[in-house]
Amino acid sequence: MSYLLLKHVHVTCVVLSGLGFCLRGYWMLRQSAALQLRLTKVMPHLIDSLLLISAVSMAVLSGQYPFVQSWLTAKFCGLLAYIFLGSMALKRGKTAARRTGFFGLAVLAYVYIVSVALTRQPLLFV
Repeated sequence: MSYLLLKHVHVTCVVLSGLGFCLRGYWMLRQSAALQLRLTKVMPHLIDSLLLISAVSMAVLSGQYPFVQSWLTAKFCGLLAYIFLGSMALKRGKTAARRTGFFGLAVLAYVYIVSVALTRQPLLFV
């Protein structure tokens, strides 16, 4: 598979993952029953798996790796924060107020990851 095709798959999955997370966050805030649908539970795992596979494949093809390239290290650390914050927002937050706060922080982590990807700079506003 070509690098360009992998990049398009990756970017598409980034957009779908972010939109899906925001939709599930909205449903969480509204206490919607849609969060319990099978599709709602399965699709994020499929999209995020394809996202991760495309990311690793692009890293291998390009020879750029986290902990070697500072911007990829920043994306990786941002991803870990996003996963933790998103999990707290959608599943593990004990109160609605905490889930809402974690949701906002997870969205900021997502924005940071996208910003680093676009600028290849680990620091914002550089």
